[in-house]
Amino acid sequence: MVILLQGDLGAGKSTLARAFIRTLMKHDADIPSPTFSLIQTYDDTRVPVFHADLYRLQNSAEVDELGLEDLLKSHVGLVEWPDRLGKTLSPDVLHITLTGRGAERFVTLKAEGAWAQALQRDEQLNNFIAKTPFADSRRHFFEGDASARRYEKLITHDAQMCLLMDMPQRPDGPPVQNGKPYSAIAHLAENITSVVAINTHLVKLGYSAPKILAADLDAGVALIEPLSFNVYGEMMRQGMDMHEPLGEAAAVLAHMATQEWPRHPEAQNGVTHTVRDYDAEAQLIEVDLLPSWYIPFSQNIEATPEQRESFAAVWSTLLPLATPAKPQWTIRDYHSPNLLWIPERVGLKRVGIIDSQDAVMGHPAYDVASMAQDARVDVSEAMEDYVVQQYIALRQRQGAFNVADFMTAYSVLGAQRSTKILGIFARLNKRDNKPAYLKHMPRVKNYLLRNLKHPALLPLKNWFARHAPDILA
Repeated sequence: MVILLQGDLGAGKSTLARAFIRTLMKHDADIPSPTFSLIQTYDDTRVPVFHADLYRLQNSAEVDELGLEDLLKSHVGLVEWPDRLGKTLSPDVLHITLTGRGAERFVTLKAEGAWAQALQRDEQLNNFIAKTPFADSRRHFFEGDASARRYEKLITHDAQMCLLMDMPQRPDGPPVQNGKPYSAIAHLAENITSVVAINTHLVKLGYSAPKILAADLDAGVALIEPLSFNVYGEMMRQGMDMHEPLGEAAAVLAHMATQEWPRHPEAQNGVTHTVRDYDAEAQLIEVDLLPSWYIPFSQNIEATPEQRESFAAVWSTLLPLATPAKPQWTIRDYHSPNLLWIPERVGLKRVGIIDSQDAVMGHPAYDVASMAQDARVDVSEAMEDYVVQQYIALRQRQGAFNVADFMTAYSVLGAQRSTKILGIFARLNKRDNKPAYLKHMPRVKNYLLRNLKHPALLPLKNWFARHAPDILA
């Protein structure tokens, strides 16, 4: 995406560009003018950005030497004096024309391509916010994640705050199996209805999920309660003692095992969301991410049809070992980025649960493994054992509980999850240009090795030894 800044000398092009860059910065830093260097790049910003000043260039050949088109593959571009370009850099252009002198400026915007879509979405969000109690608030970027979902903080003049969730309808991807896209087979949330329905029911049962303050299901936007900013992942990275927070999160899962979970929770005004079964088709399409994406990443070759078929055959023998006797809501993202510590609350309410929209009807061991084998931060074997034993002890207090069957399911589902994540991180790197996730791969491989110690997983260990030996190294 590129921003073309037009206007006479002194119109304010550099001032606007530098303000744009400063807003994206994570830390204060100097923002020099590119008048003499012609181009400045900024990689330690929320989005990589470059700032080019073409005033001193005489022809398009000099522009070509700057390599702006290559930079646009990874950076947002700010270009002053774009009339020197001599060609179109991108179809996704925001033209900003500045006129006026002194303390007054007139700004004209013309958006093309993805910029037009972005500004239309922005206007849609403004119209939604205007109808809520946060109409007078200022919007601040909060965060995005591995999906297309993103968040903002809304802060009013009297310091009231909420979070805006921007989650438009997920477009269907290409069909990958039986004419269905991956998201449909894996039962991923298609729209914000799932968020509203799942959160509303969790709150109803007394858990600390974000309350929905306002929502427009058709527009794919909602205002939600900001539970806490004590994120488990950050607490773990800071070296805090996590025995109490993780123990309480295990207690939440044990308590959830006592509940009756609806398959069609209501979202809003009779609109319901269907919680699908975490069936073999969903689990198999997830583990197929490893031969589809991880093997090409690690071995620089495509997996053969025979490799994919034999991999699926191994998993088809393992997944029945994790069939739940009593299916319950399985959050699937019950891990450190999505768990919040709320010490001012009491008991189970001290654990905040976010990003639960992909919940399915599955085995309780999956969420225990998600938390105890966290892909984003290191969990030692001792801490993993503590979390698992806390959960088992609480389940045993509830009544008859088969520990051996649970541990088999835990190992199978832990391995399934680690296998899937290796494929997802490779896909994020290759398809979505998000290489930052690659740094987590060694940790995920380590968890996979822990799960492969279970005797029931010997066929899977043998498959890796033959087709992906780097995982066992």
